[in-house]
Amino acid sequence: MSDKPTVLFVCVHNAGRSQMAAGWLRHLAGDTVEVRSAGSEPADQINPVAVEAMREVGIDMTGQTPARLTWDTAETSDVIITMGCGDACPVFPGKRYEDWKLTDPAGQPLDVVRQVRDDIRARVEHLVDQLRPHL
Repeated sequence: MSDKPTVLFVCVHNAGRSQMAAGWLRHLAGDTVEVRSAGSEPADQINPVAVEAMREVGIDMTGQTPARLTWDTAETSDVIITMGCGDACPVFPGKRYEDWKLTDPAGQPLDVVRQVRDDIRARVEHLVDQLRPHL
């Protein structure tokens, strides 16, 4: 892992879970980590309910847009966290992988998305603690 680890969050649409995780990591780790997110089948826009749930905790995701997962993005990441993208997520030897089982916030009411947001925060806090020796 380089001096500044690169973390890639991947889900199917890159419109909810991976975007919230990226928002939390930027918020909690600042510029000590390079944060990326992508989707195997990116949506046209970020889930507005996810944007609202993150706004409630002071994280603005309005400028983010879903991005397509590319081979290069995955290959040049130190840590790859998948969230339901299944076989579409490439596997590279020597990378650290985690698969987070999370409720998909797509089509869910705000109270469910809040629970997903809070679950993601706890997981990202744990990730930051694990990366701390590299920060």
